[in-house]
Amino acid sequence: MQPTTLTVTQLAERLGVHQDTIYTMVRQKQIPHFRIRSRIFFRSETIDAWMKNQEESNARTAG
Repeated sequence: MQPTTLTVTQLAERLGVHQDTIYTMVRQKQIPHFRIRSRIFFRSETIDAWMKNQEESNARTAG
């Protein structure tokens, strides 16, 4: 079963990017996230929807 929240490390691994990329995206508000004190988390469901939206957006601009 997939966890309902992901850490920066888990999301970076899932997307195949470096953790610094995730931190930069968070800082620039390019990826949906939430904080609990200083820790950053991502809801799996929200990230899935965000990825789908990114795919659709890229398909529209490429086609």
